[in-house]
Amino acid sequence: MNLLFSNDRRGAYPPSLYAAQNPVLPPFAALRGEARADVVVVGGGYTGLSAALHLARAGRRVVLLEAHRVGFGASGRNGGQVGSGQRLEVDALERIAGRDATRRLWDMAEAAKALTRALADAAGVAFHPGIAHAARTAAEVAHARANAERLARDYNYDRITPLDRDGLRALVKSPLYRGGDIDRGAGHLDPLALALGMARLAAGAGTVIHEDSHVHHIAHGARAGDKTVVQTGTGRVICDQVILAANGYLGGLDTQVAARVMPINNFVVATEPLGARAGDILAENIAVHDTRFVVNYWRLSPDGRLIFGGGENVGYRFPRDIAAKVRRPLERVYPQLKGVPITHAWGGTLAITMNRMPLFARPAPNCLSASGYSGHGVALATLAGKLMAQAVQGQSDGFDAMAALRPAPFPGGAAMRWPLLVAGMSWYGLRDRLGV
Repeated sequence: MNLLFSNDRRGAYPPSLYAAQNPVLPPFAALRGEARADVVVVGGGYTGLSAALHLARAGRRVVLLEAHRVGFGASGRNGGQVGSGQRLEVDALERIAGRDATRRLWDMAEAAKALTRALADAAGVAFHPGIAHAARTAAEVAHARANAERLARDYNYDRITPLDRDGLRALVKSPLYRGGDIDRGAGHLDPLALALGMARLAAGAGTVIHEDSHVHHIAHGARAGDKTVVQTGTGRVICDQVILAANGYLGGLDTQVAARVMPINNFVVATEPLGARAGDILAENIAVHDTRFVVNYWRLSPDGRLIFGGGENVGYRFPRDIAAKVRRPLERVYPQLKGVPITHAWGGTLAITMNRMPLFARPAPNCLSASGYSGHGVALATLAGKLMAQAVQGQSDGFDAMAALRPAPFPGGAAMRWPLLVAGMSWYGLRDRLGV
């Protein structure tokens, strides 16, 4: 079974609020017959679209192959949060990589935010500043304060303000949290609008995009300089280099990546427009995420709906009733919304790694891959595409800096990763419910 075709109608966007409110692009024709390219990009999300855009702007002949529609996967379904830093906080990264490497990784993440904002601006997608981090315990509140102080002192980042219980409550109208912080240098946007805008930019720069073109086999060249053949059900492309940008939907295209990157499913709902009640949810147009292991995240849409994500599962199938699954954490966070009508409910597949840092890899002499953004991918996936485009052109410093953090394989590799992760997620889910 393939996650690409397990939960969605082929070639159709999921029933999300984003798909309902964004005019989709006219379909790009499927690949037919044989084509040639300098670079083939597999996957039409942020990573693939960014790579294709930057390569096309550099004058390379680029073919992008997408099994469904551009922005079909996690790039068009997520919470739209453009966060600061890497997925791990700087104290954890310093223990793994040291202070100098962590400073470089922080600066790269700041560049990722700037790149994402620039592409959003070029595509006409509004960016709204501000992400609050909601902490459940006194220890988490203290950690948030220490992290803000460390970033200001050691990383020259002073955009985060620690918040006590009253300070957070003034912004986030939930009784569940004891404090946290607000990052005014982060923000949120419409994720599908960004993906569609990046596709327009990539096509305008000369990228040849083929939708409904599922890649099922890649014959890599044995040595650098050998040609690679990328095969779909209706055609093939002969190229010099391949970029794998399918993230949680990679399937069996590369077993080395699959052993280190785990697809998981996450779920989102949108309520009816809340009208005047929206002010009783968030005091400002910010996004929020909390400190649960299975994180809750939310923001308001331009028409005043609550877009709320919560709940995960591992495996191929989404739950039968997504709205019911997400309603439970939504009503715990906002008991004042008990029974609120939910108009849209959808799921999506992202990918995580063992250390929650993305996997940058060279699976073959003429192949680059980036995936496993672990829920922190809007900006980092966009940067990953640019870094791979630069590496194709011989400028691999940024790619190599990320590749040095190579996550370990999941225990048991690709074959056993799901049952073992189910056990681990069940344990952490219990801790969330107990408030540990």
